[in-house]
Amino acid sequence: MKAQVILVNERDEETGLMEKMEAHEKGLLHRAFSVFIMNDNGEMLIHQRALDKYHSGGLWTNACCSHPMPGESVEAAAHRRLTEEMGFDCPLRELFQFTYRTEFDNGLIEHEYDHVWVGTYNGVINPDPGEVHAFRFLSVDELTRQLLATPGQFTSWFRLAFPKVIEHLRE
Repeated sequence: MKAQVILVNERDEETGLMEKMEAHEKGLLHRAFSVFIMNDNGEMLIHQRALDKYHSGGLWTNACCSHPMPGESVEAAAHRRLTEEMGFDCPLRELFQFTYRTEFDNGLIEHEYDHVWVGTYNGVINPDPGEVHAFRFLSVDELTRQLLATPGQFTSWFRLAFPKVIEHLRE
C-alpha cells in the first residue's frame, strides 16, 4: 500500500486521506511536521537530504520532517521519523504551527500545515543513508550567515521555519 497523507483545512481539521505523491502533484493541503534538534552548546543539527529524494535532494534542512500516518498523532510521528531518519530519539515539544506552499522544478507542490517540534540531543547520530547524505551541528549565528549568503542551499520550509524557531527559543 502506498503511503498516504492526511488532508486538512486551514485549521488543521482532517478532511480526508490521499496517496502522498498524488497530494504533492495536486498541491493539496496536508498535515506535516518538522523536527529541530539543538545540542547543549546551542548548535542546531542540520542534514543534507539524500541526493535522490523526490524533491529538494541535496539541500540542507532541519533534523527531520515528514507526515503522520493515518491514525497516528503528530508527536508519535515526529518520534518515529526522528528515529528512522537520524537514528536517535529524544524528548520533543511542539513550538508552533504554520502553513506554507512551495512549487518545485519537478512539478511537485508541498502545501503543508506544518507542526514544528524541538528537542535537545547530545549523543550518537546514526542516519539512514537513504534519507541523509550528510549532517552537522552549526551555531545559530553561523547558520544564519549561511542562510543569508546561500539561501538556495536550504529547503524552502527550513528557510521559513528557522527564524520562527530561533524566536521561540529565545523567548
